Amino acid sequence: MKILCVSDHIDPLVYSTRLKERYGEVDMVLSAGDLPMEYLGFIASSLNKELYFVFGNHNLKQLHLFKRKRATFPAGDPFPHPALDNYYGSTYLGGKISKTRQGLLIGGLGGSMLYNGDENQFSDFQMYWKVLKLVPRLLWNRLVHGRYLDILLTHAPPRGIHDKPDPCHTGFKSFLWFMRKFKPRFLLHGHIHLYDMNAQRVTVYHQTTVINVYDHYVLTLPGIERKEPATIPQTEESGAAEIEQTEGTDQNLSG
Repeated sequence: MKILCVSDHIDPLVYSTRLKERYGEVDMVLSAGDLPMEYLGFIASSLNKELYFVFGNHNLKQLHLFKRKRATFPAGDPFPHPALDNYYGSTYLGGKISKTRQGLLIGGLGGSMLYNGDENQFSDFQMYWKVLKLVPRLLWNRLVHGRYLDILLTHAPPRGIHDKPDPCHTGFKSFLWFMRKFKPRFLLHGHIHLYDMNAQRVTVYHQTTVINVYDHYVLTLPGIERKEPATIPQTEESGAAEIEQTEGTDQNLSG
């Protein structure tokens, strides 16, 4: 199974008439935020694949549409079915967990650390609260599916993993707690721009592989078609460690 991940930057390799030629073999698309909805709509319609996304701290023009409840939409509203009903060909995952057609359990937590008071910025305490709201569904997943979550899709990184010291790009401590407790296979994030192809993109924290999907990144999950669990690297319980990655933005994580 292959997943095309995008975040933060409109990539000319993706925003292209040759998109289907380049990435037509992917099974799903995930967006980690800071991209216009029109871009996501182009990808979803061109590839005709499921697309799940969270919002970041920029490109928030349509955020209010997804935050509004169905009952608040007036008659004749051009978007009468927000969030849960999918438009722009994309499904919003902010504060939600969804099971995909392929059987993957994916949760989403968008936004960045609070730094200037604008929309979709949160303190660590506020993000902890958003995490706690997911716990009932996580426990249900464990009971029914035998695992809490396969992928946590975020905009900001975890604290101390791929983040930066300035307030805007500081990661969330709550994501570290989430990974220790609920052990998702992957945490995919954006927000941290990569201008050096040799910059660290992949890190393992406990049983979770953390990947910065800035620009675009193709993630391969071996065995998903056969309903077998993907093999991921393991590290010592003491914390994060860098793992080897191939050149470029496409990588097969086979363990």
